[in-house]
Amino acid sequence: MGLLKKIARLLIEFVCFRFYIFFNFFMNFSMVTILSIKEFIVSRFMKKAIKIVLLPSLISSFAFAIEIKNLSEAVDVAGKQRMFTQRMLKDYAMVGLENNFGNPGEDLQKIMGAFENHLESLIGFNTDPATKESLAKVRVLWDPIRAALKEAPSKDKAGKMQEDLEALLKQANEATQLFAKQTGKASGEIINISGRQRMLSQRMASLYMLKVWGIDDPQFKDKMTKAMNLFKTSLDKLMASDMSTPEITILLKKAKKSFMFFEIMNKSSSKFIPTLIYKKSNEILKDMNTATGLYAAQETK
Repeated sequence: MGLLKKIARLLIEFVCFRFYIFFNFFMNFSMVTILSIKEFIVSRFMKKAIKIVLLPSLISSFAFAIEIKNLSEAVDVAGKQRMFTQRMLKDYAMVGLENNFGNPGEDLQKIMGAFENHLESLIGFNTDPATKESLAKVRVLWDPIRAALKEAPSKDKAGKMQEDLEALLKQANEATQLFAKQTGKASGEIINISGRQRMLSQRMASLYMLKVWGIDDPQFKDKMTKAMNLFKTSLDKLMASDMSTPEITILLKKAKKSFMFFEIMNKSSSKFIPTLIYKKSNEILKDMNTATGLYAAQETK
């Protein structure tokens, strides 16, 4: 009986999203009305399904200190740190919006712990002097951010939090690129690009969450456009890669389908529902995290 209820909920989600796409493209119907209907359905029927299906598998792979066996795995793990910066910002804004879909408060605490544990794992694995210096800079930036994230989210502090996490993202990206360089292989760059897609999924969502929250960012449109363009060109590069097995290609196509929602959102002047943004970004994250792991696993064969 429980399984039938879950299937019914997923069918409702599928039908409502198709309904929304149809009106958006062909009938120019009020997007706000459609999305309000969808948010009601999602809020009432989908919360438990998302919690059961998506979050446990992701959190279990992120939340503990791990043993890094090779440089390809190091690139994967370092790349997750970039994603964590944007996921924490997304969760921070969701808590500030008092939107409990997906339990963002709980997710924020778990991701904070994951960032700390993964940083320790990377420091312990690394032997390269330049990468060591880069990781030390990550540590310097991270410690005060971690302390600030333990406080209740505030609109007054959201701008500063965005700036600080932006700086942390850039430094984490530098560390990831240094690990990729250490591999000395083109595969290291493919793993880097695939892992970056995880970050971009959360970046697009966090930017929009802050906008909905009412945080004024004059560079919002530019940041969103750059993130979307990079996601699209990177996806094309991954699709053309020799490392993209049939299994990985299926995941990339799923991510591309979910990305269509952000393309619609970016072209629309309507106000989108945070619940939808949160859900679609996590769908991309899930698929790209699996794909990145599969790319990294090829180096151990």
